[in-house]
Amino acid sequence: MKRRFNTTGLCNPNNHYMVDITGKLNEIKEMIDYGDYFTINRGRQYGKTTTLFRLREFLKNDYTVASISFESWGDESFSTSKQFCQTFLKHIKQGLKIAGANVEYQNQWHDETVITFDGLADHIAKMCENEKIVLMIDEVDKTSDNRVFLQFLGILRANYLKRAEDAISTFHSVILVGVYDIKNIKLKMINDGIYQPAKTETHFRNSPWNIAVEFKVDMAFDQKEIMTMLAKYEIDHKTGMDLEKVAGEIFAYTNGYPFMVSRLCQLVHNEKLDWDIYGVRGAVSLFVREDNQLFKDMSKNLENYQDLYHLMHDMLVLGLKRSFSHDDPVLEMALRYGYISFNTRQIVSVFNKVFETRMLSYFVAKSERLATMQKTTALYHNIATDDYFDMALCLEKFADFFNKEIFPTKEKQLLETQYRLSFLSYLKPLLNGIGHYHIESQLSDERRMDLVVNYGRHEYVLELKRIFTESDRTEGIDQLLGYMNSRNADTGYYLTFDFRKKSESKIEWLEFGSKRILEINV
Repeated sequence: MKRRFNTTGLCNPNNHYMVDITGKLNEIKEMIDYGDYFTINRGRQYGKTTTLFRLREFLKNDYTVASISFESWGDESFSTSKQFCQTFLKHIKQGLKIAGANVEYQNQWHDETVITFDGLADHIAKMCENEKIVLMIDEVDKTSDNRVFLQFLGILRANYLKRAEDAISTFHSVILVGVYDIKNIKLKMINDGIYQPAKTETHFRNSPWNIAVEFKVDMAFDQKEIMTMLAKYEIDHKTGMDLEKVAGEIFAYTNGYPFMVSRLCQLVHNEKLDWDIYGVRGAVSLFVREDNQLFKDMSKNLENYQDLYHLMHDMLVLGLKRSFSHDDPVLEMALRYGYISFNTRQIVSVFNKVFETRMLSYFVAKSERLATMQKTTALYHNIATDDYFDMALCLEKFADFFNKEIFPTKEKQLLETQYRLSFLSYLKPLLNGIGHYHIESQLSDERRMDLVVNYGRHEYVLELKRIFTESDRTEGIDQLLGYMNSRNADTGYYLTFDFRKKSESKIEWLEFGSKRILEINV
C-alpha cells in the first residue's frame, strides 16, 4: 500500500507517514489515569484531531472512549436543552459504537426521555456507574459562545464535584479540544454581549470549567520525533537521506509545528526535491507562498484584530522586544493561535521561521511603497538567475534606489522605524518564488535585523542596522561576524542606514582574516 504524509487530520496509520508520538500519548494517559478533566487548546492545524484519534487507539485496552465532535452539529442542536441533550446522547452512542462497546450499552445511552440538563446529569451518572468512560469532544470552541453549552459545562462540573465526594459516578475523564480557552468563557460571553449575568450573580468570573487541570504536554514535534517519520519514509523510498540533518532543517524552520512539518515533507516528495537541507529550503520557498487555510486564518486574524497586528508588526518590522504575561489578552491571543512562544526569561519571539517569513510578506504587501518597489526591481532581472542570486548587485541597486527615490521624499523619523520594510519590499519580488528570507528574531533588536536569504543551494547572511555613531557601525560589524560564524559563512553583507548628520553613501568590501563583508551605507 502506498503511503503519504498526513496534513489533513485524517490519520489511518496504514496509509500515512506519521510521527511517533508515543511519549506524548503516555503523558496524556497519565493525566487520564488520575481522572483529570482538561482542555487541549492549540492553534489551527496543530495536530489536535490527529492526536485525539491516536489517543483513542492508545487507550482502548484500559478505557471505553466516547469520542465526538461539535463540528457537524447544527445551530438547532444548541437551540434548547432538549435538542442539546438528545443530540449529545445520539453522538455518545455513535462514539461508543466506534469504540466497540457492547451494543446494549450503546442503546441505553440514547434515552429519549432525557430532555433537561438535570435529567442529563442523572443519566450520565447512571450510565457511568461501574464504567470507566473517557469523553473526548473535538472542535468544542465552535459553540463556546452558546448559553446552552455553558449549562452543559455546568453539569459536567457538578457531577465531577459530586464524584470527588463519592456521591455519584460520572465520566472518568473529560477532554475538550479546540483553539480557544474556555476557562474564561462566561466572561467572554459577557464582553461580547451574549450573556447578561443576573443581579444576584456575583461569581460570573468563575468558569464552569475551573475544575480543569492545566494541559502542559508539548504537542510540537522535536527533531527526534520528526526523524521517526522520516525513517519510515526512508524504508519505503531508500533516498539515502541523512535523517538527523533533514529532520534538523525541518525543525529549524517549523519549530515542530505539526502541519508545517508534514507539509514540508509532502512538498519535498511531490516536487521531487532532494532529501537534504537544500530540498527542505526549496520546500519552504514553495510553502510560504501557498494559499492554505493556516495562512488564510493568519491574515484574517491580523486584519480583524488590530492589537494583534501591531504586536506582530512591532516585533518583526520594528524589532521591539516584549515580555510575556498571561494577563495581557493580546499576548494570550497570539500564543493561542501559535504565532509566538516565550523562553524561561519570558521574552517573546515569533514561534518559527515560517510564520516570520509569511508575516513579513504580509506586512510588506501592506506597505505603501510596495507597488513602486516591484516596478523598480523588475528592471534588474540580472540580479537573479534560476540558481544564483547576486546579492552584491542587489544591495548596490537598492542603495541607489533608496538614496534617489525614498530618502529625499520621506521623513527621517519614518525611515528610522520603516527601514526594514524598505529593503524587504525591494528584496521580495526579486526572489520570485525560487528563494525566501527569514529573520533571526532572537538576535534582532529595534536597531538591527539579522537576515538570512536562501536561494537555490546558496545562503546569504545579512545584517541591517540603523547607525547614529561610529561605534554603532563597528558594533554591527562585530555582531555580523559573530552571526556569520554561527552560520558557517565566509561572506556577509552589512546594510547600514546612516542617520548621522554628516555621512556619505558607500559600498566597500572589508576583510577580516578568512571572512569578508560587503558594507553598503545608505
